Amino acid sequence: MPKNDEIDRRILRELQRQARLTNVELAERVGLSPSACLRRVQELERAGVISGYHARVDPLAGGAGFIAYVTVALSSHSKENLEAFERAVAGAPQVVECHNITGATSYLLRVEVAGLQQYKKFHTETLAAVPGVAQITTHVLLATTKTRFD
Repeated sequence: MPKNDEIDRRILRELQRQARLTNVELAERVGLSPSACLRRVQELERAGVISGYHARVDPLAGGAGFIAYVTVALSSHSKENLEAFERAVAGAPQVVECHNITGATSYLLRVEVAGLQQYKKFHTETLAAVPGVAQITTHVLLATTKTRFD
């Protein structure tokens, strides 16, 4: 298990901002020698703290002109309902995030599609068609003013 001290947290912040840093650049930014920095990064990877490296894609530039956060309430929290919903969402490319949450709703989804008509089709043919879905509430994204990468 990594120490998860301030240096580890700085390494993680820098990699979240720009994962393509060279080890030398990362070491300079966090105040370590390149060899010490590499050891810490490898330990964070081995421990599963760093689970991968990804490209951050602008959804609008990638063709998603309509982005919504959707809450879904199920009629019951039976294992069958939960599994059926999760299977349906796993097969839906429009859903880029799915979170099982507490509260009045069961799931929070991030949905990215080209436009309103594509969302309507997804809403009707995918979400509303899942057995056990009791309520769907759509929150349309107008603008993003902050992300963890800012």
